[in-house]
Amino acid sequence: DVQLQASGGGLVEPGGSLRLSCAATGFPFSRHTMMWLRQAPGKGLERVSNISPDGGKIEYTDSVKGRFTISRDNAKNTLYLQMNSLKPEDTAVYYCMNNRRERGQGTLVTVSS
Repeated sequence: DVQLQASGGGLVEPGGSLRLSCAATGFPFSRHTMMWLRQAPGKGLERVSNISPDGGKIEYTDSVKGRFTISRDNAKNTLYLQMNSLKPEDTAVYYCMNNRRERGQGTLVTVSS
C-alpha cells in the first residue's frame, strides 16, 4: 500500500518557521517527482512546490518563493518542506503527493499570534 505521511505541522507565530516531513512507502520514491500541496480553510487545493526525482529541478508557487525550501532524501524515502517567514495566509493543511497523484493525510499548519 502507498503511504504518504506528512508531519511537522503546528501552531506558529507570524515570522516563525516550521519544517514539514513526508515519509513515503509503497512506491519507488526515488523515481517520482514529488509535490507539496496545501488547502486553506474554505479554499481549494493549491500547489506549493515540486521537486524532480534527483532534486535537480525545483519549482515554487509565487507566494512562497524565497521563504520555503523543498528538499528530499531518496535514501530515507522522505520529502521535506522548510518554511520560514511564515504568514497567516500560509495557514492550511499541507499534503505531499507523488507522480500518480496519490496523497496521504496532511499536516495542519496554523500561523497566528
